[in-house]
Amino acid sequence: MGETAFFGHPRGLSTLFFTEMWERASYYGMRALLILYMTAATAGANPGMAMDIGTAAAIYGLYTGMVYLLALPGGWVADNLWGQRRAVFIGGCIIAAGHFSMAVATPQMFYLGLILIVMGTGLLKPNVSTMVGELYPEGGARRDAGFSIFYMGINTGAIIGPTITSLLGEKYNWHWGFSAAGVGMVLGLIQYKMGERYLGGAGLLRTPDAADVIARKSRRFFAGFGAVVALVGVFAWLVATGVLPLTLPQIAAGLGTGILVLAIGYFAYLFAFGNHTTEEKKRLLVIFWLFLLAAAFWSGFEQAGSSLNLFASELTNRTVFGREMPAGWLQNINPIMIVLLAPVVGWSWVWLARRNANPSIPMKFALGLFGLAIGFLVLSWGAANASVDNKVSMSWLVVTYFFHTCGELALSPVGLSSITKLSPAGRVGQMMGVWFVGASLGNVFAGLVAGGLEDKPPSALFLSVAMIIGGVGLFALLLSPAVKKLMGRID
Repeated sequence: MGETAFFGHPRGLSTLFFTEMWERASYYGMRALLILYMTAATAGANPGMAMDIGTAAAIYGLYTGMVYLLALPGGWVADNLWGQRRAVFIGGCIIAAGHFSMAVATPQMFYLGLILIVMGTGLLKPNVSTMVGELYPEGGARRDAGFSIFYMGINTGAIIGPTITSLLGEKYNWHWGFSAAGVGMVLGLIQYKMGERYLGGAGLLRTPDAADVIARKSRRFFAGFGAVVALVGVFAWLVATGVLPLTLPQIAAGLGTGILVLAIGYFAYLFAFGNHTTEEKKRLLVIFWLFLLAAAFWSGFEQAGSSLNLFASELTNRTVFGREMPAGWLQNINPIMIVLLAPVVGWSWVWLARRNANPSIPMKFALGLFGLAIGFLVLSWGAANASVDNKVSMSWLVVTYFFHTCGELALSPVGLSSITKLSPAGRVGQMMGVWFVGASLGNVFAGLVAGGLEDKPPSALFLSVAMIIGGVGLFALLLSPAVKKLMGRID
């Protein structure tokens, strides 16, 4: 791990970079199609599922929310049973199975595929990021820069995925697009195994427990997990048969509330029974605050795959040189900007740190929220006169995604890095899971907000989001000095 053969960083970073790149290619490739497929008419050469926007957006929010929610048990499994390295590989195999399930054109296989992707991503997503942190035991600004490079891998994949899947899915057959996402995940798994030797000790199981203790923990965990899956199955059956008269938006709202209660309860447990020092409790409080800010950020940012994707499909003029491009290709604007700007931002953090002028972590979060709010203000302005007969220029979405990208770079890679710095020893995987639970909460509410397009004009919806996110950003800015004090000597 002492080698610096990858842009001046440990050689193992390249293995994790390309693993995450292919996993994100599969995830974002499928995501670019998801709500468009669900709302497409059942008639025609490329039939969809003909759902109303409210129902489709609720399913989208439930799916993306659960993807990140399962990062919490995924982190626990890695910390206590398997190690991050094994969890990432098994998770990738399950994800690939999910994408190939969606290639079969039946509703049952569609939902099975979503469930498998949720489970696999819960194992893979938090643990590959944890391994990146382990490559930098010295911490500091160099770790921030490493995470920014790693973030380039995420967004390189986010370019590759929609470019291929949107062309195949929108223009030819939705299920060809889903198949292509599965191929991407398989490529990621092959690369991961080929580059595993460069990871050194990163991701190996570190626990003082004996083998029999680990086996007992494993039995208890999977028995409990199986019971939860069974209960969810029974609940779904009761809803489907009308015994429980609940709509999908109501279920999504209930899940969002449940996630928030779960997070509060988890942190309360750590404070009361986690046997942490006063300094560690202060840092846990900081993590909880960052969790809330991240949830607010993702509730707006993740409109990209739902309301912004529908806006691109229905109200944006996508004709270039006489041919209409797939709506999903506009999903590429954000990751392209990330790839271009991430090295600059990573270098800037290091440059500012050398001059003792690096903004604090809570300050960067506030800046990220302001960038997101400005982007929605721009799109609200552009959407004011948009209609099916008067589609607007793609430039409105380009400018919106630029501001969203600036906000994302100020918040997301810094957030990943901060979790590895602030987490108590032995809880890094769990705290990384908590970080993704914040994304889960944001994604669930992003789906609910997108459902507002059913009865609200896009300009009004986007303006409401801008005002709320901007208000949260202002609050974060005012509290940033107090939060920085709680962090102690963490840089």
